[in-house]
Amino acid sequence: MDVDTRLLRYFAAVAEEGNLTRAAERLFVSQPALTKQIRQLEALLDVRLFTRSRSGMALTEPGRALAAGVPGLLADWDRVRRETRSAASRAARVLRVGFLASAANELTPRITAAFRDRRPDWRVDMRQAPWSDPTAGLAAGDVDAALLRLPFPGQDALRTEVLLTEARWIVLPADHRLAGREEIPFRELWDEPFVAAPPETGPWRDYWLAVDAREGHPVRIGAVTENPDDWLTAIANGYGIALAPESAARFYPRPGIAYRPVTGVAPTRVGIAWPPAADTDPVVQEFVACCLDQRPPEPTSTG
Repeated sequence: MDVDTRLLRYFAAVAEEGNLTRAAERLFVSQPALTKQIRQLEALLDVRLFTRSRSGMALTEPGRALAAGVPGLLADWDRVRRETRSAASRAARVLRVGFLASAANELTPRITAAFRDRRPDWRVDMRQAPWSDPTAGLAAGDVDAALLRLPFPGQDALRTEVLLTEARWIVLPADHRLAGREEIPFRELWDEPFVAAPPETGPWRDYWLAVDAREGHPVRIGAVTENPDDWLTAIANGYGIALAPESAARFYPRPGIAYRPVTGVAPTRVGIAWPPAADTDPVVQEFVACCLDQRPPEPTSTG
């Protein structure tokens, strides 16, 4: 009998969290989908792995036995998979770099050009990920490094360096009642419907809804999207508004859309991220060095 490693990952998350909701957020899947996968694993093994109650998910005796062995098994598989994919990339001299939306803004072509100067026989394969995967493939081992918006779920398990910081702006339909303002306090937007990332992205979604800046005021969701095109379409059609990096006004201009500065929310940061296993990978580290070399200088204070 063969068991999909995905089922084991789902099991390990539920075992560690002791709660389906938290495990689903960590895995970026819906709770019903996670429940279905756990039941599938129990059917394959013909054992009951959890005792379900209102207080959470408690491991049974067979569940505890499986939980003891799964982390080592998954770690070995992850290592073998990374080494295999890395070997394939090395053979083709391709560095896989994940990214979301506008990546590192105007720094991106400068970073890749600097890397080509260092490694002229290598190619950077830029791979755009949907917002349902805030790690842009790093968590799954599909890329060697990624240009990401910080913070993101799972960040503590990866290496990160900040490249730039920029303000968050608000994106509105051009005919919105506030679109003519030069600047909008976030408090005035609390009751507006927002276009959001998928619920399974958890803290990532909350960050771009600025939940921490609402003083407990509930969020209204007008639409859920996974990529910039659908996001812009939802806003233009009046389904909601959204927070975005200031640079989105340059990278995603569109008729029927207005970008405005907003006060009362913290800025966002762009970073380069890579797995700890790549600390000794000279190619990945050269790409990281190129990213750091292209960082804009820190603003100097006057007075």
